[in-house]
Amino acid sequence: MTNVGKAPERALLVLEDGTIFRGRSYGAVGQTLGEAVFSTGMTGYQETLTDPSYAGQIVVQTAPHIGNTGVNAEDAESRRIWVNGYVVRDAARVPSNWRSERSLDDELVEQGVVGIQGIDTRALTRHLRSAGAMRSGIFSGESAGVPEQELLERVKNSSEMKGQQLADQVTVASQYTIEPRDHGWTQEPLGTLVAVDLGIKSMTPRRFAERGIRVHVVPADSTVEQISELNPDGAFFSNGPGDPETAVQQVEVLRGILRAGIPFFGICFGNQLLGRALGFGTYKLPFGHRGINQPVLDRSTGRVEITAQNHGFAVDAPLDGPVTAPESEFGRVEVSHVGLNDNVVEGLRCLDIPAFSVQYHPEAAAGPHDAAYLFDRFIELMTATDSAARQKAGK
Repeated sequence: MTNVGKAPERALLVLEDGTIFRGRSYGAVGQTLGEAVFSTGMTGYQETLTDPSYAGQIVVQTAPHIGNTGVNAEDAESRRIWVNGYVVRDAARVPSNWRSERSLDDELVEQGVVGIQGIDTRALTRHLRSAGAMRSGIFSGESAGVPEQELLERVKNSSEMKGQQLADQVTVASQYTIEPRDHGWTQEPLGTLVAVDLGIKSMTPRRFAERGIRVHVVPADSTVEQISELNPDGAFFSNGPGDPETAVQQVEVLRGILRAGIPFFGICFGNQLLGRALGFGTYKLPFGHRGINQPVLDRSTGRVEITAQNHGFAVDAPLDGPVTAPESEFGRVEVSHVGLNDNVVEGLRCLDIPAFSVQYHPEAAAGPHDAAYLFDRFIELMTATDSAARQKAGK
């Protein structure tokens, strides 16, 4: 419930450990609760806000100036803003960019997103780096006048991110198709991909379409039978919010895909679900990886990639490999990519079945393009698997 006001009002950011930051309202006025996390991207705030992976979270921007270029319809990565709340230091008073269609402040107001501006986001980020991501609340307007101890209790009574099942809340309601011809491809499609929307960003199916792939985007609760009916040459699990331990149905669907021999590619949440499908565990990171400047080592090439990331959970798989997957029917698997800041698993590659995944966002919206090759790598895997299947069938 929000109460929109034109002039900034007094606002508080309350963390569950009792830390309080005082500032002014930004966007809608009222109360919001969520997990406080920080994003280190120096650009791309609109893509961050509209990334469904941020559902349930209050996002702190480490870049000091936010809103300078306004917002536009083209850069949105989904149908709406998903963050529970927004924290910035210096909010632009007037946007200045030829692509701007409206101010970020107006967009936050219209979508009911409660934010706070004018606080020391550097100090807040340092605190979250040492204490970890935690439950929090933004309170502005009348709610900012409530005794601070009561506000702290509201925060402590809110839900933790661990154990939350959020993919079903952000997924598409019904299937839709992205045609390659709509994105500049002039030949017949090279193949058909089924993308399970666990919180997919709009740029991801577009990257496939630009390379000649017809993409059927399907809801998160799609079954193996429904996916198979689309006769796919490959299957894709997207990024998404929440705890991978709660995605029991999607893990079973993925195991069915792997058993059927359908080539598989997963990113972010999809990487975590491949890990669980193979029998590995997942765990919550202290403060996660969020931003467009995360260094990752591709162990197969020795190259370092600067990547876009947004996740608070990771796969618990051995870095020394290859190893036989705990679910041994799927054969050998190895950790293909490693985060250079903390040695977190950033990718998995199956050696006996056509499947691999990465923990980051190769669609690069917004972000660097170092990982764009992964789309080509998967299309090569789809094509090679299809060719091998035809040869085996004697066609």
